[in-house]
Amino acid sequence: QVQLVESGGGLVQAGGSLRLSCAASGRTFSRYGMGWFRQAPGKEREFVAAISWSGGRTNYADSVKGRFTISRDNAKNTVYLQMNSLNPEDTAVYYCAAETAWGRGSTTAGQYEYWGQGTQVTVSS
Repeated sequence: QVQLVESGGGLVQAGGSLRLSCAASGRTFSRYGMGWFRQAPGKEREFVAAISWSGGRTNYADSVKGRFTISRDNAKNTVYLQMNSLNPEDTAVYYCAAETAWGRGSTTAGQYEYWGQGTQVTVSS
């Protein structure tokens, strides 16, 4: 069982930055691929970024490439999402998720077993 708690969301102006954190419980965090997804009002949940269990492989949605960076600190059981050059289209609830064991950072939500409650990110124009 893995419990995930996101933090770091908030209100930011267009062009600004935020860093989301996701703290995981359990001693097996290092075995899980981790991902970030987001859901805007009236839209389906979409993939944002993912990182493999080892941290050696990352995946990004085209819409965030070059602006967002995912990283992990296994010693702290935490995964991060650094978001730069934010624009109003990035406004959404952001969810952290843990993939199946030894995951490679899938882009597919169905590959993720555990989900956090989400943190709101609002970008004003």
